[in-house]
Amino acid sequence: MILERRENPRLEKAILVGVAVATENSDRVAVEESLQELAQLAETAGAKVVDKIIQRRRKIDSAYFIGEGLARDLAARREQLGANLIIFDEELSGTQTRNLEEVTGARVIDRTALILDVFAQRARTKEAQLQVELAQLKYRLPRLVGTGLSLSRLAGGIGTRGPGETKLETDRRHIRRRISAIEKQLEQVRRKRAVQRQGRKGALPTVAMVGYTNAGKSTLRYALLKVAAAKPVKWENEDAGTNKLFATLDPTLRGIILPHGQKVLVSDTVGFINKLPHQLVSAFKATLEEVVEADLLLHVVDASSSSYERQMNVVYRVLKDLGAADKPRITVYNKMDLVGDTLLVPPPDNSPYVRVSALRMSGIQDLLSEMEKMLREPLYRLELEIPYDQASVLSQIYEKGEDVSVSFEDNAIKVKAFVKEEFLQRLKTGWLKNKADFKIASPT
Repeated sequence: MILERRENPRLEKAILVGVAVATENSDRVAVEESLQELAQLAETAGAKVVDKIIQRRRKIDSAYFIGEGLARDLAARREQLGANLIIFDEELSGTQTRNLEEVTGARVIDRTALILDVFAQRARTKEAQLQVELAQLKYRLPRLVGTGLSLSRLAGGIGTRGPGETKLETDRRHIRRRISAIEKQLEQVRRKRAVQRQGRKGALPTVAMVGYTNAGKSTLRYALLKVAAAKPVKWENEDAGTNKLFATLDPTLRGIILPHGQKVLVSDTVGFINKLPHQLVSAFKATLEEVVEADLLLHVVDASSSSYERQMNVVYRVLKDLGAADKPRITVYNKMDLVGDTLLVPPPDNSPYVRVSALRMSGIQDLLSEMEKMLREPLYRLELEIPYDQASVLSQIYEKGEDVSVSFEDNAIKVKAFVKEEFLQRLKTGWLKNKADFKIASPT
Protein backbone atom coordinates (compact mmCIF):
# COMPACT_ATOMS: atom_id res chain seq x y z
CA MET A 1 0.00 0.00 0.00
CA ILE A 2 1.32 3.44 -0.94
CA LEU A 3 0.72 6.18 1.61
CA GLU A 4 0.26 9.65 0.18
CA ARG A 5 1.98 12.31 2.23
CA ARG A 6 -0.41 15.20 2.84
CA GLU A 7 0.70 18.67 3.67
CA ASN A 8 -0.22 20.07 7.07
CA PRO A 9 -3.23 22.32 6.35
CA ARG A 10 -2.26 24.56 9.28
CA LEU A 11 1.25 25.16 7.94
CA GLU A 12 1.60 28.77 6.87
CA LYS A 13 2.86 29.30 3.33
CA ALA A 14 5.08 32.35 3.10
CA ILE A 15 6.42 34.57 0.34
CA LEU A 16 9.62 36.43 1.22
CA VAL A 17 10.31 39.92 -0.11
CA GLY A 18 13.68 41.69 -0.15
CA VAL A 19 14.58 45.10 -1.55
CA ALA A 20 17.94 46.19 -2.98
CA VAL A 21 18.08 49.97 -2.98
CA ALA A 22 19.89 51.11 -6.14
CA THR A 23 22.86 53.04 -4.75
CA GLU A 24 26.57 52.91 -5.44
CA ASN A 25 27.01 50.78 -2.31
CA SER A 26 24.10 48.42 -2.96
CA ASP A 27 25.02 44.75 -2.78
CA ARG A 28 22.54 42.31 -4.31
CA VAL A 29 24.56 39.35 -3.00
CA ALA A 30 24.13 40.66 0.55
CA VAL A 31 20.37 41.02 -0.04
CA GLU A 32 20.20 37.44 -1.33
CA GLU A 33 22.14 36.15 1.70
CA SER A 34 19.86 38.11 4.02
CA LEU A 35 16.79 36.66 2.29
CA GLN A 36 18.24 33.15 2.66
CA GLU A 37 18.64 33.82 6.38
CA LEU A 38 15.06 35.13 6.47
CA ALA A 39 13.94 31.82 4.96
CA GLN A 40 15.69 29.92 7.75
CA LEU A 41 14.00 32.16 10.32
CA ALA A 42 10.60 31.56 8.69
CA GLU A 43 11.13 27.78 8.71
CA THR A 44 12.24 27.95 12.34
CA ALA A 45 8.98 29.77 13.12
CA GLY A 46 7.00 27.03 11.39
CA ALA A 47 6.30 28.40 7.90
CA LYS A 48 6.91 26.87 4.48
CA VAL A 49 8.62 29.29 2.09
CA VAL A 50 6.98 29.02 -1.35
CA ASP A 51 8.61 31.97 -3.12
CA LYS A 52 11.29 34.66 -2.77
CA ILE A 53 11.16 38.05 -4.48
CA ILE A 54 13.89 40.68 -4.69
CA GLN A 55 13.07 44.13 -6.05
CA ARG A 56 15.64 46.74 -7.01
CA ARG A 57 14.44 50.28 -6.30
CA ARG A 58 15.84 53.78 -6.32
CA LYS A 59 14.20 54.49 -2.96
CA ILE A 60 11.71 52.93 -0.54
CA ASP A 61 8.04 53.70 -1.21
CA SER A 62 6.53 55.42 1.84
CA ALA A 63 3.05 53.91 1.33
CA TYR A 64 3.76 50.35 0.14
CA PHE A 65 7.51 49.97 0.69
CA ILE A 66 7.81 48.19 -2.69
CA GLY A 67 5.41 50.41 -4.64
CA GLU A 68 1.75 49.81 -5.41
CA GLY A 69 2.50 48.12 -8.78
CA LEU A 70 4.63 45.34 -7.30
CA ALA A 71 2.22 45.07 -4.38
CA ARG A 72 -0.56 44.15 -6.84
CA ASP A 73 1.75 41.70 -8.65
CA LEU A 74 2.54 40.23 -5.24
CA ALA A 75 -1.18 39.79 -4.58
CA ALA A 76 -1.58 37.80 -7.81
CA ARG A 77 1.49 35.69 -7.01
CA ARG A 78 0.18 35.01 -3.50
CA GLU A 79 -3.16 33.83 -4.85
CA GLN A 80 -1.47 31.62 -7.45
CA LEU A 81 0.70 29.89 -4.82
CA GLY A 82 -1.94 29.77 -2.12
CA ALA A 83 0.28 31.70 0.28
CA ASN A 84 -1.28 33.25 3.38
CA LEU A 85 1.75 35.09 4.77
CA ILE A 86 4.11 37.67 3.29
CA ILE A 87 7.37 38.44 5.12
CA PHE A 88 9.50 41.49 4.34
CA ASP A 89 13.24 41.48 5.07
CA GLU A 90 13.18 45.08 6.31
CA GLU A 91 11.19 46.79 9.05
CA LEU A 92 7.80 48.12 7.91
CA SER A 93 5.79 50.99 9.36
CA GLY A 94 2.26 50.41 10.58
CA THR A 95 0.87 52.28 7.56
CA GLN A 96 2.90 50.20 5.10
CA THR A 97 1.76 46.98 6.77
CA ARG A 98 -1.91 48.02 6.61
CA ASN A 99 -1.68 49.10 2.95
CA LEU A 100 0.08 45.90 1.91
CA GLU A 101 -2.44 43.71 3.71
CA GLU A 102 -5.32 45.51 2.00
CA VAL A 103 -3.78 45.05 -1.47
CA THR A 104 -2.45 41.49 -1.11
CA GLY A 105 -5.25 40.01 0.97
CA ALA A 106 -2.71 38.25 3.20
CA ARG A 107 -1.10 38.82 6.55
CA VAL A 108 2.07 40.91 6.24
CA ILE A 109 4.91 40.96 8.79
CA ASP A 110 8.51 42.16 8.69
CA ARG A 111 11.86 40.68 9.75
CA THR A 112 11.63 42.16 13.24
CA ALA A 113 8.20 40.63 13.90
CA LEU A 114 9.49 37.27 12.65
CA ILE A 115 12.55 37.32 14.92
CA LEU A 116 10.37 38.30 17.86
CA ASP A 117 8.07 35.38 17.04
CA VAL A 118 10.99 32.92 17.04
CA PHE A 119 12.12 34.31 20.40
CA ALA A 120 8.56 33.92 21.72
CA GLN A 121 8.61 30.23 20.76
CA ARG A 122 12.04 29.67 22.32
CA ALA A 123 11.35 31.47 25.63
CA ARG A 124 10.96 28.91 28.41
CA THR A 125 11.70 30.64 31.69
CA LYS A 126 9.62 33.45 33.16
CA GLU A 127 12.51 35.88 32.67
CA ALA A 128 12.92 35.09 28.98
CA GLN A 129 9.17 35.33 28.43
CA LEU A 130 9.09 38.76 30.06
CA GLN A 131 12.04 39.94 27.95
CA VAL A 132 10.39 38.82 24.72
CA GLU A 133 7.03 40.31 25.68
CA LEU A 134 8.70 43.63 26.46
CA ALA A 135 10.38 43.65 23.04
CA GLN A 136 7.10 42.80 21.31
CA LEU A 137 5.16 45.52 23.10
CA LYS A 138 7.79 48.15 22.28
CA TYR A 139 7.68 47.04 18.66
CA ARG A 140 3.87 47.18 18.46
CA LEU A 141 3.24 50.41 20.35
CA PRO A 142 4.24 52.85 17.57
CA ARG A 143 2.34 50.75 15.00
CA LEU A 144 -1.10 51.03 16.58
CA VAL A 145 -2.09 54.02 14.43
CA GLY A 146 -0.96 52.48 11.17
CA THR A 147 -2.63 49.11 11.73
CA GLY A 148 -5.89 50.52 13.03
CA LEU A 149 -8.23 47.79 14.27
CA SER A 150 -6.13 44.95 12.87
CA LEU A 151 -4.30 44.54 16.15
CA SER A 152 -7.55 44.29 18.08
CA ARG A 153 -8.51 41.00 16.50
CA LEU A 154 -7.85 37.65 18.10
CA ALA A 155 -5.42 35.97 15.74
CA GLY A 156 -2.99 33.10 15.46
CA GLY A 157 0.11 32.33 13.46
CA ILE A 158 3.61 33.66 12.95
CA GLY A 159 4.08 37.20 14.20
CA THR A 160 1.15 37.08 16.62
CA ARG A 161 2.58 35.06 19.52
CA GLY A 162 3.32 36.71 22.82
CA PRO A 163 1.15 39.36 24.42
CA GLY A 164 -2.57 39.00 23.72
CA GLU A 165 -4.25 41.05 21.04
CA THR A 166 -7.70 41.94 22.33
CA LYS A 167 -8.87 45.52 21.87
CA LEU A 168 -8.23 46.29 25.54
CA GLU A 169 -4.63 45.04 25.37
CA THR A 170 -3.75 47.11 22.32
CA ASP A 171 -4.89 50.34 23.90
CA ARG A 172 -1.88 52.62 24.25
CA ARG A 173 -2.39 53.27 27.93
CA HIS A 174 -2.62 49.57 28.71
CA ILE A 175 0.51 48.74 26.69
CA ARG A 176 2.50 51.51 28.38
CA ARG A 177 1.39 50.26 31.81
CA ARG A 178 2.39 46.73 30.86
CA ILE A 179 5.78 47.91 29.55
CA SER A 180 6.37 49.79 32.80
CA ALA A 181 5.45 46.73 34.89
CA ILE A 182 7.73 44.41 32.91
CA GLU A 183 10.63 46.87 33.06
CA LYS A 184 10.30 46.99 36.85
CA GLN A 185 10.39 43.20 37.07
CA LEU A 186 13.41 43.00 34.77
CA GLU A 187 15.15 45.73 36.77
CA GLN A 188 14.82 43.48 39.81
CA VAL A 189 16.37 40.67 37.76
CA ARG A 190 19.20 43.00 36.70
CA ARG A 191 19.89 43.97 40.33
CA LYS A 192 19.85 40.33 41.42
CA ARG A 193 22.36 39.46 38.68
CA ALA A 194 24.52 42.43 39.72
CA VAL A 195 24.58 41.18 43.33
CA GLN A 196 25.48 37.67 42.14
CA ARG A 197 28.29 39.04 39.94
CA GLN A 198 29.58 41.15 42.82
CA GLY A 199 29.71 38.03 44.95
CA ARG A 200 31.71 36.24 42.25
CA LYS A 201 34.22 39.08 41.79
CA GLY A 202 37.67 38.09 42.96
CA ALA A 203 36.56 34.49 43.32
CA LEU A 204 36.36 32.94 39.85
CA PRO A 205 36.99 34.44 36.41
CA THR A 206 34.00 34.36 34.04
CA VAL A 207 34.00 33.49 30.35
CA ALA A 208 31.05 34.45 28.12
CA MET A 209 30.36 32.87 24.76
CA VAL A 210 29.18 35.20 22.02
CA GLY A 211 28.55 34.64 18.36
CA TYR A 212 26.11 34.58 15.50
CA THR A 213 23.03 32.46 16.05
CA ASN A 214 23.55 28.78 15.20
CA ALA A 215 27.36 29.11 15.35
CA GLY A 216 27.45 26.22 17.84
CA LYS A 217 27.89 28.04 21.16
CA SER A 218 25.78 25.59 23.17
CA THR A 219 27.49 22.59 21.57
CA LEU A 220 30.90 24.09 22.32
CA ARG A 221 30.02 24.78 25.94
CA TYR A 222 28.81 21.18 26.29
CA ALA A 223 32.12 19.99 24.82
CA LEU A 224 34.08 22.14 27.29
CA LEU A 225 32.02 20.79 30.16
CA LYS A 226 32.44 17.20 29.01
CA VAL A 227 36.22 17.58 28.85
CA ALA A 228 36.87 19.88 31.80
CA ALA A 229 33.92 19.71 34.20
CA ALA A 230 34.33 17.93 37.53
CA LYS A 231 31.01 16.10 37.19
CA PRO A 232 28.98 14.60 34.32
CA VAL A 233 26.84 17.01 32.29
CA LYS A 234 23.77 16.77 30.11
CA TRP A 235 21.95 19.11 27.76
CA GLU A 236 20.09 21.80 29.68
CA ASN A 237 17.29 21.95 27.11
CA GLU A 238 16.21 19.78 24.23
CA ASP A 239 17.17 22.34 21.57
CA ALA A 240 20.75 22.94 22.75
CA GLY A 241 23.25 21.43 20.36
CA THR A 242 20.70 21.18 17.54
CA ASN A 243 20.70 22.99 14.21
CA LYS A 244 18.16 25.58 15.34
CA LEU A 245 18.25 29.36 15.51
CA PHE A 246 18.19 30.94 18.97
CA ALA A 247 18.20 27.59 20.78
CA THR A 248 19.46 29.30 23.95
CA LEU A 249 17.64 32.28 25.49
CA ASP A 250 18.29 31.45 29.15
CA PRO A 251 22.05 31.42 29.78
CA THR A 252 23.39 29.76 32.91
CA LEU A 253 26.85 29.63 34.46
CA ARG A 254 28.78 26.38 34.71
CA GLY A 255 32.22 25.75 36.15
CA ILE A 256 35.11 24.14 34.27
CA ILE A 257 38.69 23.42 35.31
CA LEU A 258 41.55 24.55 33.05
CA PRO A 259 44.59 22.28 32.43
CA HIS A 260 46.62 23.52 35.42
CA GLY A 261 43.76 23.53 37.89
CA GLN A 262 42.34 27.03 37.57
CA LYS A 263 38.54 27.04 37.82
CA VAL A 264 36.45 29.41 35.68
CA LEU A 265 32.75 29.96 35.03
CA VAL A 266 31.44 29.70 31.46
CA SER A 267 28.12 31.12 30.24
CA ASP A 268 26.29 30.85 26.94
CA THR A 269 24.43 33.91 25.62
CA VAL A 270 21.67 34.83 23.19
CA GLY A 271 22.83 34.44 19.59
CA PHE A 272 23.26 37.57 17.49
CA ILE A 273 21.86 38.01 13.99
CA ASN A 274 21.97 40.57 11.20
CA LYS A 275 19.43 43.36 11.74
CA LEU A 276 18.93 42.24 15.34
CA PRO A 277 15.94 44.27 16.56
CA HIS A 278 17.01 47.03 18.92
CA GLN A 279 13.98 46.16 21.05
CA LEU A 280 15.55 42.77 21.77
CA VAL A 281 18.95 44.23 22.67
CA SER A 282 17.19 46.57 25.10
CA ALA A 283 14.90 43.87 26.54
CA PHE A 284 17.74 41.36 27.02
CA LYS A 285 19.97 43.93 28.70
CA ALA A 286 20.02 42.02 32.00
CA THR A 287 21.12 38.86 30.20
CA LEU A 288 23.66 40.57 27.94
CA GLU A 289 25.30 42.27 30.93
CA GLU A 290 27.02 38.91 31.48
CA VAL A 291 28.98 39.73 28.31
CA VAL A 292 29.94 43.19 29.55
CA GLU A 293 31.10 41.90 32.94
CA ALA A 294 32.96 38.81 31.68
CA ASP A 295 36.75 38.55 32.03
CA LEU A 296 37.07 36.83 28.64
CA LEU A 297 34.87 36.39 25.57
CA LEU A 298 34.82 33.34 23.31
CA HIS A 299 33.66 34.56 19.89
CA VAL A 300 32.28 31.39 18.33
CA VAL A 301 32.25 31.47 14.50
CA ASP A 302 30.55 29.04 12.15
CA ALA A 303 33.54 28.39 9.89
CA SER A 304 31.39 26.34 7.52
CA SER A 305 29.21 29.32 6.62
CA SER A 306 29.98 31.01 3.30
CA SER A 307 29.28 34.37 4.96
CA TYR A 308 31.21 33.82 8.20
CA GLU A 309 33.15 37.09 7.78
CA ARG A 310 29.92 39.09 7.52
CA GLN A 311 28.58 37.26 10.57
CA MET A 312 31.75 38.13 12.50
CA ASN A 313 31.24 41.81 11.64
CA VAL A 314 27.66 41.64 12.93
CA VAL A 315 28.97 40.30 16.26
CA TYR A 316 31.58 43.08 16.41
CA ARG A 317 28.83 45.70 15.90
CA VAL A 318 26.65 44.26 18.67
CA LEU A 319 29.62 44.05 21.05
CA LYS A 320 30.37 47.70 20.30
CA ASP A 321 26.74 48.62 21.04
CA LEU A 322 27.02 46.77 24.36
CA GLY A 323 30.29 48.52 25.26
CA ALA A 324 32.22 45.23 25.19
CA ALA A 325 34.24 45.73 21.99
CA ASP A 326 37.55 45.99 23.89
CA LYS A 327 37.07 42.90 26.02
CA PRO A 328 39.83 40.26 25.76
CA ARG A 329 38.58 37.53 23.44
CA ILE A 330 39.48 34.34 21.66
CA THR A 331 38.00 33.70 18.22
CA VAL A 332 36.83 30.08 18.02
CA TYR A 333 36.40 28.80 14.46
CA ASN A 334 33.85 26.04 15.00
CA LYS A 335 32.51 23.26 12.73
CA MET A 336 35.96 22.61 11.27
CA ASP A 337 34.85 19.04 10.52
CA LEU A 338 32.75 20.57 7.70
CA VAL A 339 35.56 22.79 6.42
CA GLY A 340 38.65 20.58 6.12
CA ASP A 341 41.80 22.44 5.10
CA THR A 342 39.99 25.56 3.90
CA LEU A 343 41.95 28.72 4.67
CA LEU A 344 40.16 31.04 7.09
CA VAL A 345 40.67 34.77 7.43
CA PRO A 346 42.36 35.56 10.78
CA PRO A 347 40.39 37.85 13.12
CA PRO A 348 40.77 41.50 12.02
CA ASP A 349 41.71 42.56 15.57
CA ASN A 350 44.61 40.04 15.67
CA SER A 351 43.07 38.31 18.69
CA PRO A 352 44.13 34.70 19.36
CA TYR A 353 42.14 32.09 17.48
CA VAL A 354 41.58 28.35 17.75
CA ARG A 355 40.04 25.86 15.31
CA VAL A 356 37.65 23.31 16.80
CA SER A 357 34.83 20.95 16.01
CA ALA A 358 32.63 21.04 19.09
CA LEU A 359 30.46 18.24 17.72
CA ARG A 360 33.49 15.97 17.10
CA MET A 361 35.20 17.11 20.33
CA SER A 362 38.37 18.07 18.45
CA GLY A 363 40.52 21.09 19.31
CA ILE A 364 38.94 21.44 22.77
CA GLN A 365 42.23 20.94 24.64
CA ASP A 366 43.86 23.65 22.49
CA LEU A 367 41.01 26.01 23.38
CA LEU A 368 41.33 25.24 27.10
CA SER A 369 45.07 25.97 26.94
CA GLU A 370 44.46 29.28 25.15
CA MET A 371 41.81 30.22 27.73
CA GLU A 372 44.28 29.45 30.50
CA LYS A 373 46.91 31.63 28.83
CA MET A 374 44.46 34.55 28.50
CA LEU A 375 43.15 34.22 32.07
CA ARG A 376 46.47 33.58 33.75
CA GLU A 377 46.93 35.96 36.65
CA PRO A 378 50.10 38.11 36.60
CA LEU A 379 52.92 36.76 38.77
CA TYR A 380 55.33 38.91 40.82
CA ARG A 381 58.95 37.88 41.30
CA LEU A 382 59.70 37.88 45.02
CA GLU A 383 63.17 37.68 46.59
CA LEU A 384 63.63 37.62 50.36
CA GLU A 385 65.63 36.18 53.27
CA ILE A 386 63.87 34.17 55.95
CA PRO A 387 65.49 33.71 59.39
CA TYR A 388 65.68 30.06 60.42
CA ASP A 389 63.46 30.67 63.44
CA GLN A 390 60.70 31.89 61.10
CA ALA A 391 61.04 29.13 58.51
CA SER A 392 57.32 28.27 58.77
CA VAL A 393 56.56 30.96 56.18
CA LEU A 394 58.56 28.93 53.64
CA SER A 395 55.85 26.27 53.54
CA GLN A 396 53.29 28.94 52.56
CA ILE A 397 55.53 30.12 49.71
CA TYR A 398 55.96 26.54 48.50
CA GLU A 399 52.17 26.11 48.58
CA LYS A 400 51.20 29.39 46.90
CA GLY A 401 54.25 30.22 44.79
CA GLU A 402 55.60 28.97 41.49
CA ASP A 403 59.19 28.20 40.42
CA VAL A 404 60.35 28.42 44.03
CA SER A 405 64.14 28.48 44.42
CA VAL A 406 65.73 28.10 47.86
CA SER A 407 69.33 28.34 49.10
CA PHE A 408 70.32 27.77 52.72
CA GLU A 409 72.87 30.29 53.96
CA ASP A 410 74.57 30.58 57.33
CA ASN A 411 72.16 33.07 58.87
CA ALA A 412 69.01 32.79 56.73
CA ILE A 413 67.17 31.04 53.94
CA LYS A 414 67.29 32.89 50.62
CA VAL A 415 64.10 32.42 48.59
CA LYS A 416 63.18 33.35 45.04
CA ALA A 417 59.62 32.68 43.80
CA PHE A 418 56.81 33.89 41.59
CA VAL A 419 53.61 34.67 43.50
CA LYS A 420 50.14 35.98 42.69
CA GLU A 421 49.07 39.44 43.79
CA GLU A 422 46.57 38.15 46.38
CA PHE A 423 49.24 36.11 48.21
CA LEU A 424 51.76 38.94 47.90
CA GLN A 425 49.36 41.38 49.58
CA ARG A 426 48.80 38.84 52.36
CA LEU A 427 52.56 38.63 52.92
CA LYS A 428 52.89 42.42 52.90
CA THR A 429 50.24 42.91 55.55
CA GLY A 430 51.48 39.91 57.55
CA TRP A 431 54.97 38.42 57.67
CA LEU A 432 56.61 41.13 55.49
CA LYS A 433 54.94 44.05 57.26
CA ASN A 434 58.00 45.06 59.30
CA LYS A 435 60.64 43.57 57.03
CA ALA A 436 62.85 45.67 54.80
CA ASP A 437 65.07 43.02 53.24
CA PHE A 438 62.98 41.83 50.28
CA LYS A 439 62.58 42.65 46.57
CA ILE A 440 59.52 42.55 44.34
CA ALA A 441 59.82 42.66 40.56
CA SER A 442 57.12 43.73 38.08
CA PRO A 443 54.44 41.18 37.20
CA THR A 444 55.11 38.79 34.33
